[in-house]
Amino acid sequence: MKTVIISIVYIAAGISLGMVAPTVPYAYSSYLAIAIMAAFDSIIGAWVAATKHTFDMSIFVSGFFVNALIAISFTIIGESLNVDIYLAAIFVFVFRIFNNLSQIRRFLLEEMSKKKAKKLEK
Repeated sequence: MKTVIISIVYIAAGISLGMVAPTVPYAYSSYLAIAIMAAFDSIIGAWVAATKHTFDMSIFVSGFFVNALIAISFTIIGESLNVDIYLAAIFVFVFRIFNNLSQIRRFLLEEMSKKKAKKLEK
């Protein structure tokens, strides 16, 4: 319960900061999109690792920054070649996010069914 409250506070703080933050120029919007997708992919991946009890902070932090740097590098290379390579990176991130969300859904459904079975035994 404590983590839920902390999460809600951080989400509210993020929304508040987003409301007062300056807007990003159009020229940098593809970089921001890649950075957001890389961050979201890392966060969801960390959640999956936590459900499997395999979470490691060093893997999370390195994945967070390395994924973002590689994706932004592809975006820079693509812009210099006049090719939208960042779309491929977004496709990969979205695929991984949906895959991880399906694993989280399965984990939550299994936990709910275990709790339900435990209640029925009593």
